[in-house]
Amino acid sequence: MSEPEALRSVHTTSFPSLLNQLGASLLVTTYQAGKLVIVRADGDQLNTHFRAMEKPMGLALDRGRLAIGTARHITEFRNVPAVAAKLPPAGKHDACFLPRRAHVTGDIDIHEMAWSGDELWFVNTRFSCLCTLDTGHSFVPRWRPPFVSELAPEDRCHLNGLALVDGAPKYVTALGTTDTAGGWRANKARGGVLLDVASGEPILSGLSMPHSPRLRDGKLWLLESGDGSLGTVDLASGTFHKVAEMPGFTRGLDFCGKVAFVGLSQVRESAVFSGIPITQRLKERICGVWAVHIETGQILAFLRFEADVQEIFAVQVVPNSRFPDLINDDNDIIGTTYVLPDEALKQVPRSLTQ
Repeated sequence: MSEPEALRSVHTTSFPSLLNQLGASLLVTTYQAGKLVIVRADGDQLNTHFRAMEKPMGLALDRGRLAIGTARHITEFRNVPAVAAKLPPAGKHDACFLPRRAHVTGDIDIHEMAWSGDELWFVNTRFSCLCTLDTGHSFVPRWRPPFVSELAPEDRCHLNGLALVDGAPKYVTALGTTDTAGGWRANKARGGVLLDVASGEPILSGLSMPHSPRLRDGKLWLLESGDGSLGTVDLASGTFHKVAEMPGFTRGLDFCGKVAFVGLSQVRESAVFSGIPITQRLKERICGVWAVHIETGQILAFLRFEADVQEIFAVQVVPNSRFPDLINDDNDIIGTTYVLPDEALKQVPRSLTQ
């Protein structure tokens, strides 16, 4: 079945061959279109499979667990290989994520997320803090920038990006160092910062709407979104080195081998995005996913969305899975799939008291 015309896309011939070479696929969120996009190679074509969600934002994948942050929830999915094997056409799918639990956070404008063992860390942008979950609360604040004086639902600095190192939050990005409601908007073009979580001190300042800090092969990578670029951070000198420039607002980043997959958004002229470098450099911006060689900066492939898909938030590589699926609205599959502990399947006691 073909996708609706409003969700159409085009791609370079190199994109499916690149995914086949890497043995991987991608998950992409577009909060603006309300979709999770599963990007996978289907022979020499690229298959973009859409699942409807309410404002999907951050993604976190680890050991078969997938967390997705949406308008008011964080939903956790688990890969169930036995279900994948039964999806039509037979033998095509190699992973299938099914919902296991949902946590109501309220409207916190959730941004990036990351697993640390069994604990999920996430950026609570509305309250300007990093959080985790427990069963009794909407969220548990664990850290906020030292320049934010109190916990309030005011998006004071637009905290957005998160990188963990050795299982602990290490780097975050924000669009300002402000302490008033929406204060970051006044200097959005060059007020962005990369912060060290331990000290709370800026590592880089003067950035244009930075997002998606990532540690890869000993290097700290960063998207300077307002400039449409991908680069590395020299921690010793506190400088940003541009590796590649792309035709869109860069937001959403993941790696596989020597390839960086970068999300691009159109960012139509508006009060939020006016005056940033990319709107001055490019009259027309593009929405999609770009594949960049991290050693040369060469553009290896791209996927461009057209029509209704205009904004990308997160890009997540699904390693060792060429053709995954995610089921969130098929009640027959969800209602008749039972996953039990291996120990429970070895023997079934006749009663709990025996």
